[in-house]
Formats: sequence, C-alpha cells, structure tokens
Amino acid sequence: MAAVNRVFAAQLARLPVFGPDGESIGKIRDIVAGLRLDQLPPRVLGLVVELATRRRVFVPMLRVTSIEPNAVTLATGSVNMRRFHQRPNEVLVLGQLFDARATLRSDGTRVTVVDAAMEPTRTRDWVLSKLAIRERGGIGLTRRRSSMRVVAWNEISGLGLTDLTGQPQGAAQLLMLFDTMRAVDVAATLRDLPMKRRHEVVDAMDDERLADVLEELPEDDQRELVAYLADERAADVLEAMDPDDAADLLSELAPDDQGRLLGLMQPEESEPVKRLLEYSSDTAGGLMTSEPVVLTPDATVAEALAHIRNPDLTTPLASMVFVCRPPSATPTGRYIGCVHFQRLLREPPAELVAAAADTDLPTLSPSASLTEVTRYFAAYNLACAPVVDADEHLVGAVTVDDVLDHLLPEGWRETGLYDMGTG
Repeated sequence: MAAVNRVFAAQLARLPVFGPDGESIGKIRDIVAGLRLDQLPPRVLGLVVELATRRRVFVPMLRVTSIEPNAVTLATGSVNMRRFHQRPNEVLVLGQLFDARATLRSDGTRVTVVDAAMEPTRTRDWVLSKLAIRERGGIGLTRRRSSMRVVAWNEISGLGLTDLTGQPQGAAQLLMLFDTMRAVDVAATLRDLPMKRRHEVVDAMDDERLADVLEELPEDDQRELVAYLADERAADVLEAMDPDDAADLLSELAPDDQGRLLGLMQPEESEPVKRLLEYSSDTAGGLMTSEPVVLTPDATVAEALAHIRNPDLTTPLASMVFVCRPPSATPTGRYIGCVHFQRLLREPPAELVAAAADTDLPTLSPSASLTEVTRYFAAYNLACAPVVDADEHLVGAVTVDDVLDHLLPEGWRETGLYDMGTG
C-alpha cells in the first residue's frame, strides 16, 4: 500500500474507488471497524462501497493498495457482490461513531466525536488511532465557539464494544481474550464453550478471523458451524480461507451443500477450490495449496524477498519462491525452478530470481501418494514443495504442515497439545 501516515474518515466519504487498471468500482459510503472491550484502538476491517447499481458491498482493507486525496485504489477490480450486512461487533465510523457522545477519561468532560483518524500498523492492519472531539454543552453561538481537538482513542471512554453495539458482555469478553490468542488456541477454546455461547462468539467474529479459526477445528466442528451459518456468510468465510482448507472442508459436506456454497462464492475464489476438489485427499494434488509465491523470470531477488515478507503467508509457504513463465496464477506457464528463501538472502537484490533458481530439484506430480510426498520431504529436507503437472505447469505447492495434518492419527485436533506431551 502507498505510504500513508494518517487518514481522517471524513475525507474518505464519497471518494471514488478504482480497480488496479483505473476501472471505476463505486464510491465509499462508510468505514467498518471492529470494536473492542479494552482501551486499545479498534481495527479497521474494511470499506462499505456503493456500486453504480446502488448496492452497498464490503471491501476488506487488505484489498486497498493506495489512499489518495481524490481516490482509493484496490488490488483487484473484482469485488464481492453480496450486499453488506453489519456484524454485532462492528461499528460504522461515519454512520455510528460520528456524533457519538463520550467522556474524557482525564477529567470527565462530556464530548462529541466529530471525526476519526485511521493509521496503518506494521502488520498491514489499520486502526482508529485518533478522535477529533468537541466539548458538549451549550447551544447556539455558545456551542459553535467550542473548540475541536484531536485526542488518542484511549483518552476517551464510552465508545467500547458494549457501549456502541449492545453486545452481550460475555461474548465481548471472549472476543477481547481471543484477540491476543493464536487461531489454534481460539479453536480449542471455542470447542469447550456451550453451543449457545459458541454461536454468539461466531456471530461476533469478523469473517477473516473466523476463517482462521475454522481451519484449526476438527471436521465435525467445522461441519456444525458451517451448518449454523447463513449460506451467504458461510460462502464469505470459505472465500477468506486458504483454498486447500476450503476444499478440505467442502469435501466433508453433502454434494448439494457443497454445490450451493461453491455457487455463492465469487468465481475467482471458487475456481481454485473446485480444481483442488478434483484430487483425492491423500495425493499431492489433494494436499497442495493453489496459492504459492510465484514470480516470473524477470523478477528480481528484491521483489522475491518483498513477496515472502507478506505477513499473511504461512511460514512454510514463505520458505520457497517458484519461478514460472506467465501466467503466474496457478496453473502457471512452464515451471522453471524454485528458490529457497535462504538462497535469496545470499544473492544481490538486483539479481534476477531466475538466475538463483534451482532447476534440478525434482517435483511432485498431482497424483503422487501421501507416502511418496512424505518420502520426498524427508529426502530433500523441505518445508514446501512444487507440484507440477505433465505439461510442466505449476499447479500448487505442498507444505509440511499439510503433510503432518494427514499423517497424524484421526481426531488429533480433539487432543490438546499438552495431552500429546508438548507441555
């Protein structure tokens, strides 16, 4: 994303939104933030964009590549066309936070929120860090003279999760706790909750967080939660999941349910999932992800390093870059080779990545059995391996965590880590 230090929400109102090639998508109507129970600044989840058809849709902040004074640009011209629906733990910055009444923590002065500033963090998230406030009290000329000032979010009380959303306190406390936990630990905690409380928490989670947690749940719990979710939200969550995890989950559903959810997903999100569903689950094709890091031969080592720094990549996926002829989306053009991240660290930044590619490392075929895949990883000491079809197209990559997932005994997720002897 283009470097931006601070953006006030009022400046974004009705700004045009464009795709990467300059195509018009719509106008910003609001900003969605996830409120917290504690005093930390809330995370900005995304934008409400009004299309030319007057339909309002949600665009995650991760899709935003630049914010300029006169426009916002997205990483893709394709947006989820499902109508925006506000979640219980979300607040609309323009629609609900503006004119909200609050109190200064320092002296109890009553104030009104007139604007909010959002800033990027090191993890690519955006947070509502500052608030523009005006003291309340007085009417007419007296009120107009009251000065406006900007304060940090934690200097104000009365804008918490329960203040603005009325969400049940129990679920709010759990959400605050989950915010500091890894997805696998949230999944373990979620399994121990009574069904009613579990559903309350699921309703309050944003789609990306729920997708992360769902990937860590046992198959029975995955099916139960997908059945609980409304079809449109279930499709949204599947889109937020890694394609291989979404395919694994869908493969456990009845054919009618599988087809219905795939039909609700955006085509660019459902196509890789459909391709993965064609393979048996105990083959390299069934184990692989269709979204490894792929670069064309003219990319530089510096570009490769920038790609693997992406915090959204898992550690195994970030360990390897694959060099292929265009197109770079799987299935790619002709596969050339791969570069381990340690090799990238030893090469000059301006060097072409193709010059550092290992062209001799054998590849896995999509039909390779789980036993073959396991032997491959043991023989070559890898965390990530290329899967190449008979026409020399890279179709995906298998990571060591997916191999372990299939080697461990059935039901291993139901056994706590401490019960397995790691505590």
